[in-house]
Amino acid sequence: MKDCKLIRGGEAFHGKQDLDYFAGISAETASSEAICMHMVVMPPGAKAKAHYHEAHETAIYMLEGESEMLYGEKLDKVMRVKQGDYLYIPAMMPHQPYNPTDRTARAIIARTDPKEQESVVLL
Repeated sequence: MKDCKLIRGGEAFHGKQDLDYFAGISAETASSEAICMHMVVMPPGAKAKAHYHEAHETAIYMLEGESEMLYGEKLDKVMRVKQGDYLYIPAMMPHQPYNPTDRTARAIIARTDPKEQESVVLL
């Protein structure tokens, strides 16, 4: 049987999507088998590379600030995500988050793949 693990303020890493993340729960940090959870920080003007997650769903909770996301097959839809909002992104959904505001945005991200960067596909 596995044991519980406490991760204290994970290390920062720069993802394929061109955003900065702070590692939380993952296969690498906690030997998780089916989930990854960490924080993303988007300073004003930050913009991810357009991408999708090949094999996993994503759930996001916006802790602070606001951001926008282009999404859809042609990235032709726009969604604004505000502090306190929850966002669901299904597997295979092309998306491109960005921060058009003058405030830093922080969000908690959970994915159904413990190795978060493995199924990231850049467009």
